[in-house]
Amino acid sequence: MFKLVKFVTYTALLVYLSSYWAVAKEISSSNSPILFSAETLTYNDKKNRVEALGNVEITQGKRILMADSVFYEEQRNLVTAEGNVTLLEPSGDVLFAKSMQLSGDLKEGVIRDLQIRFADNSRLAAKGATRKFGNETAINYAVYSPCNDCGNRRGKEPFWQIKAKKVVHDQKEKKIKYRDAKLEVLGVPVAYTPYFSHPDPTVKRKSGFLAPKFGGSSTLGSLISLPYFIDFGPNKDLTVTPTATSKERLQLSTEYRYLQNNSRLDNKIFVAYDSNDQFLGYVDSQYRRDVNDIWRAGVDIKRSSDDTYLRRYKINTSKSLNSRIFAEGFKGRDYAKIDSYFTQGIQETDKQGDIPIVLPMIDYNYQSEPESSGSTTKINFNALALTKTQNTDTRRLSLDSHWTYPTLSKSGQLIDFNLALRSDLYHITKARDPDSTPHGITGRLHPKAYANWSYPLTKVSPKVTQLLEPKASIIISPNGGNPSKIKNEDSIDFELDEINLFNTNRFAGLDRVEGGSRITYGLKWGAFGNGGGQSSISLGQSYRFRADDTFAKNSGLEDNFSDLVGSLNIFPGEHLNFNYRTRLSHEDLSPNRSEILLTVGPPSTKLTANYIFFDRQENSEFASREEFSGSIFTKWDRLWRSSFSTIYDLNDDGGVRSLAFDTAFECECFTFKTILKRDFFSDRELEPSDSIMLQLNFKTLGDVQAALF
Repeated sequence: MFKLVKFVTYTALLVYLSSYWAVAKEISSSNSPILFSAETLTYNDKKNRVEALGNVEITQGKRILMADSVFYEEQRNLVTAEGNVTLLEPSGDVLFAKSMQLSGDLKEGVIRDLQIRFADNSRLAAKGATRKFGNETAINYAVYSPCNDCGNRRGKEPFWQIKAKKVVHDQKEKKIKYRDAKLEVLGVPVAYTPYFSHPDPTVKRKSGFLAPKFGGSSTLGSLISLPYFIDFGPNKDLTVTPTATSKERLQLSTEYRYLQNNSRLDNKIFVAYDSNDQFLGYVDSQYRRDVNDIWRAGVDIKRSSDDTYLRRYKINTSKSLNSRIFAEGFKGRDYAKIDSYFTQGIQETDKQGDIPIVLPMIDYNYQSEPESSGSTTKINFNALALTKTQNTDTRRLSLDSHWTYPTLSKSGQLIDFNLALRSDLYHITKARDPDSTPHGITGRLHPKAYANWSYPLTKVSPKVTQLLEPKASIIISPNGGNPSKIKNEDSIDFELDEINLFNTNRFAGLDRVEGGSRITYGLKWGAFGNGGGQSSISLGQSYRFRADDTFAKNSGLEDNFSDLVGSLNIFPGEHLNFNYRTRLSHEDLSPNRSEILLTVGPPSTKLTANYIFFDRQENSEFASREEFSGSIFTKWDRLWRSSFSTIYDLNDDGGVRSLAFDTAFECECFTFKTILKRDFFSDRELEPSDSIMLQLNFKTLGDVQAALF
C-alpha cells in the first residue's frame, strides 16, 4: 500500500510550478538576450499599465513564454499574463495556464487553470497554484497521470491517476507536502493518505524510511520488511532493514556502501533469531581498489552460520560461498595476480575438511614482442599453496615456456611451429594416514613440439559468403607425465568438445598434463548471409599413438581414437535458431553427449526447447545427466502476454524439477504480472514449495509486490 502512495515522491509535479516564477528571476539575472514580440505595445493611462497585446512571445535562451496579452502595472508592481498562457521549457516540458499573475519581486503570485505536459508525455492538471513568502508554492486540486491510451480507454478517464487536494513545496525546508492524496484505477480509489511529505528534487539523498515490502512463505509465514536509509554523505550510506515474520521471529539486515574515486565497498550483513532460539547470520562483503594505473586489489567475504539459512530466508540460492583476497596487475603484454580462496560448502554432501583453502596462488604471464621473423615467446608461472584441514596439503611451483613461429604460405595456408617445456615441482604432505596417500617432494619435466595447420577458403556470392576451413595439428611429447605422487586437485573434471579439441593440453588445470604424441584433425564450414542469417557445422577428432590411463573412462579420450565432436548451428533469421553440440562414440557413433537448443517462432510467439545428455566419467563428482527444459512465450495482443516454462529430469529417478507460468498486462503507464511457480528443490529441512507472485508497476511511481510461497 505504501508504494501505491509513491505519487508523493513524484517531485516534478511541483518543481515546475516553482520554476514558473523562477523563469522571470532567471530572465532578470541571465546574460542571455531577451527577444520580445507582440502585435501592439501601448501604455494605458487610465489603468497606469504597459499593455502587450496579441500573440505575445518572450524568448530567452531555450525557454519561450507565450500569451494573448501581458500587462505590467508599475504602481502595484504586478505582472499579469492572460489568455492561452504557454511556457516551453528547455527540458521538453510544456506548461499551460489560463492566466498568471505575479509580483515584481517574484515573491507572490497566482496561476489559474494550470496544466503541464512533461517530456515523458505524462500530464498534470490543477485548478490553480499560489506563491507566497517567496519560498512556498502550493497547487490546489491537482491531478496527475502518465496514461494516454492505456487499455484502449481513449476519451475516458485515464487507466490510473493521482488526485490531491493540496500539494505544497517549501523551498526553505526543501520539502514537498501532500494533503488528501489518493490513487484511482479505472476511476475507483484504491489507495489514500491524508498527509505525506518528502524531500524536493534539489535534495539528492536524505535519511528516512523506504517503501515497505510484504510477503510470506511456508517456512517463514507472513512477513513485513521496513527499510530505513541513513545518508552519511554523498559517497556513503547505510540501509537497515528489520523483517518480522510470523513463524521465524525477526531478521535484521544492513547494507553499507562507500564509494571513492579509486575504491568501493559494499558490505551486507544478515542476522536472524529463529523459532529454535538460534542466532543465524550471513556476511556478503565486496571491496575493490585501484591501487595505481597497473595494480588493483579486492576482497570478497561470503560466510554463513547455517547451510540452509540463505534459501530459507530467500537471500540467494548459492550452492557454495566463495571468499577471496586478490591483487592483479596489467602492464603491456604482461599480467600478474596474487590470489587466495576459501570456500564454504553449504550442500548436504559437502565435507568442509575436504574443501581446499588456497593461500596463496600466484600467476605471472609474460609474452614477448614479435621478433623480426614473427616468432614470440610466452612464459607462464604459477605458485600454489593448497591446504585441507582433514586431507592432503599441496605446494606447487609450475613454469610453462612456449616458443611460436607462425608462417603464411602464398596459397593462404596458415602454419605455426611451437616448442614448449613444462616443469613442475610438488611438495605433498598429509593430514591423515601417511600410508594411504603418496607424499613427499616430486616433480616433472614435460617437453613437447607441435605444429598447427589450417587452410581457410572463402567463396563470395552476391547474397552469401561461404567459409571452408580444414584444420590439423600434430603434437610430439613423451608418454605419461602424471606420476602417482602428484595429487589431482584442479583437473578432476574434464569434457571433450569442439572448443578444446585442438588445445595442446585439454585439462583445465595444471595438476595433469596430456602426454603422448597425437594428431588432431577437423573441418569447419559456414555460410553467412548478407541479411544477417548464418549456418555453420564443425566436426573433429584426435588420434593418440598410445592409449593409457591419462583420461578417465567415458571422457572421450581414453582410447587411441577419440570420440568425434561437432556442432551444428542454423540461424536463417529471427524466426529460427537451432544449435546442436555432440560427442559421438568413435566405435558406433552413438551419442555420449548431446546438447540441443531450439528457438522457433516470430517475436509474438516463441517456443524454446533445450535438451542435454551426458554420461558420468569415472572419478567425477558429477553424475550422469539427461534433462529437458522448455518454454513458450505468447503475446496475445498489444497489451497481454503469457509464458510457460518447465524443467524435467529424464533420469530414472527424475521427474519434474520446476514449473512456472506467468501472464502480464502492460501498457505505456501500467504493468500487471502474476507468476505461478512450483519448485521441487529439497535440502534437509527445506521442502519443495509453491509460490504465487503478483507485481503491479505504476510507471513513474513505483511498484507493488506481494508473494505467497
